[in-house]
Amino acid sequence: MSDTSASPGRRPVVTPTRVVAALCLIAPFVGMLWVGSYGKVEPTLIGIPFFYWYQMLWVPISAVLTSVAYVLVRRERRERKGGDSA
Repeated sequence: MSDTSASPGRRPVVTPTRVVAALCLIAPFVGMLWVGSYGKVEPTLIGIPFFYWYQMLWVPISAVLTSVAYVLVRRERRERKGGDSA
């Protein structure tokens, strides 16, 4: 999706809110792609090896981080449009 508030030929503005939202969206990728950090058996959690429960822990973490990014971007867009409710 493109930002409709920007005029043609101009690049979108990078704001601290967008940077935080981007970090929230990138964190799960980094956490899951760095296999060396969790490619082990110990510590176990109720008999489940670390390798498995670490990956499953990222499911709710990713959902929360995605929600945070969505709320931040939605709030910023609302403020840029002049406070209209979306």
